[in-house]
This record gives sequence, C-alpha cells and structure tokens, in this order.
Amino acid sequence: MAVCFLFVDGVGIGPKTEFNPLASSDLKSFSYFTGETGLYDGCEERDVGSILFKKIDANLEVEGLPQSGTGQTSLFTGENASKVVGRHFGPFPHSEIKPLLKKKSLFHKVIEMGLKPHFLNAYPDLFFEKSQKRNRWSCTTLMARSAGVKLNRLEDVVEGRAVTAEIIQSAWRSKLRLDVPEIEPEEASVRMLKALGQYDLVLFEYYLTDKAGHEQDPEIANRFLSVLDRFITEIIENLDENDTLVLSSDHGNLEDLSIKTHTRNPVPLFVKGNTKPFRNAESILDVTPGILEVLED
Repeated sequence: MAVCFLFVDGVGIGPKTEFNPLASSDLKSFSYFTGETGLYDGCEERDVGSILFKKIDANLEVEGLPQSGTGQTSLFTGENASKVVGRHFGPFPHSEIKPLLKKKSLFHKVIEMGLKPHFLNAYPDLFFEKSQKRNRWSCTTLMARSAGVKLNRLEDVVEGRAVTAEIIQSAWRSKLRLDVPEIEPEEASVRMLKALGQYDLVLFEYYLTDKAGHEQDPEIANRFLSVLDRFITEIIENLDENDTLVLSSDHGNLEDLSIKTHTRNPVPLFVKGNTKPFRNAESILDVTPGILEVLED
C-alpha cells in the first residue's frame, strides 16, 4: 500500500467562465473526480466508492491572498503556517516557519512511522548552484533535504527514475541545453507508478499551473494543463487497487486568468483509493493528517 501525492500549484475552484481553463471537458482527470466538465465552483462535492472530491479552504483564517510559502508549509505539515507568521507569505518559506519543514513535515512523519518517502521531482545543477549560493530553498526541497530524502538530479532523469518539473523534459532540452530526450506524459506516469512499488509515499510537484495563472495566457495554460492531464489520467487508470492517489493545491490562481494574482477561492482535494481519512477534510491542513492515516491502515 502506497500513497501518490500530487501537489499541483495554484489551482483553485472558481466560476465557469471564459477565463477559467480548468472548467473544460478536455481535462479528463479532473472530470473523473468531479463528475462534471472539468473543475469549477458549480461542481458538487463527491464521495462515490473509491473516489472523493472536496472543496477545501486555503485561506486558513488569515486575511489577504494566500501565498506559496505559507500555503505549502501548511499543506505539507498540517500546521497553520499563515497564523504562525501572522500573514500569508511567499513564494519561499518565511524564516519563522522553516522549522516546521525542517522537523515536522510529512516526510519526517512518514520516516518516524518506519516508512519510506520519496520525492519524484528532479532538479538541474543550476538549481542547486543558485539555491546553495543564497541558501534559499523551496518548501518541497527544504522539506526533502531536512528529512534526508534524496533530491534527484540529471542522472536520475536520464536513467528514468525521476520526473522534471514540466513532466515531458522539454525545458531541460530547450532552455538548459541538457542532453535528455523529450518524453510523453504517459512515460513520466510510468516512473511514478514504478516508484509507488518501491516507496510508501511518493510526492510530485507541478508548479507550471501557478506560473500559467500569473502569465494570464490561455494558450500556455491549456498546454500545461494538457500535459498534466495526460500524466494524471495514466496514473488513475493504472493505479494499484491497494494504493491511494491524493491531489491538492496550496492556493487558487489558474482558475481566473482575468487577474494576475492568487485568489481566495477554495482548492480541490481529489482522492482515489482509501477516501475515508479525507471525508471530513475542511482545509489544506487536513491533507497531511489524511495521508498519514492512510499509511497507518
């Protein structure tokens, strides 16, 4: 039994308008969970057998627009990082909440249970050079490093053990000029499914959805979503019946391309598999406890 945790940055639940690329029947994976044409605020919550869809809060009783630093820390620890800081903060974790990621993260808690977590994302050498120079790490990489979980590099991508941030490895070729082949999203999904056979928890982070929301470009948004959708759909269709898929976000953004900022909209919680631990989830604070409960069963 393993948990596949897909963290998709900047995906909220907003109105079904021309500015919402998430409200589309083309998104087979999102439609699978909502039972509707994609994801929008008119979709009813669902709890049908092994499929769960809930609308959960990302504002955490703090005014202002949610940000990635506090939102992701809250999502990955179950602790209200925004209240600790006294405001929403991002994109990197605030100094006051770094201890949560360094000592109380989902990865730490899984290890304390005697289980093995894994972070599927890979990073190029340039990322490590910049991060180490500034000592400035994202929430996921700080969490992984602090828990002793490996951060994958170029060789892991080449040997098919890891997945790049854009899934299909295109940016590593075109922008970084690295010698890696471009792959189909389904091939990246196979890497996730294989990892689920080796670890108890496998996390993958997709941040391009948030990037597309800030750029307000429908074409870019649809391109990123198409890749993501194929990646998720392949996992849904081939997930072992004993495993559980969990997908959630840190804040809204992409659901409203009419604005450049984040939103205060709720975010989705999609679960396939053991849905019971998530049925009473109300906010992003409930995701990590739910995953731990699945792993305890």
